[in-house]
Amino acid sequence: MSQVLAPAEDLNARKTYERIAFLYDLLDAPYEIGWKRALRRRMFEGLTGAILDAGVGTGCNFTAYPMGTRASGCDASVAMLERARARADRLGVDVELRRSDLTRLDWPDEKFDGIVATFVFACIEDREQLAALEELRRVCKRGGEIRIVDYRLSSRPLVRKRQQVMSRWLSGAFAATYTPTTEAYFADAGLEVIEERFLRGDVLKMIRLRPRQMS
Repeated sequence: MSQVLAPAEDLNARKTYERIAFLYDLLDAPYEIGWKRALRRRMFEGLTGAILDAGVGTGCNFTAYPMGTRASGCDASVAMLERARARADRLGVDVELRRSDLTRLDWPDEKFDGIVATFVFACIEDREQLAALEELRRVCKRGGEIRIVDYRLSSRPLVRKRQQVMSRWLSGAFAATYTPTTEAYFADAGLEVIEERFLRGDVLKMIRLRPRQMS
């Protein structure tokens, strides 16, 4: 059974997701059914040990967790976490859920062997990107791996035009953007890139990172 543990104080839960939590799965259904569901296992593939689903939302990744892993998940939104807990109970998934903002994670240093953030950094304000990356590095074990999966603007004119048309909907419905600035902060956050690859056309990229070893 899942557990929901609350931190000592409110860690800036996103108002957008508190407001839309009850509709989130319905709003996202065309994307989830259309292509997200088929890609989720690839996002977690090969991870072992203790894993963190950073920005767990309503728990859409639960069925993608590799067998034998010890899963934890966090989100800033109480409403989203409650839906995640209900999903975990319904599916029989053993996952610890905590209310925690990515800029201040409620776990000790070097806790996780693997961390995956799916469709999360596109929702984080630019001024908070570095702090969130630093926290992921802090709770990642030496030799562990961090994976960030998020949207990118396409280099193809017609696809890019469609994204530009859809950007107002993406921002209004999900407080997200097609142009996250995450990659600009990797070096300052003490992270090095292992691999970058697109999972869907040139609009959905997965970046594998590891904590940089200090000399």
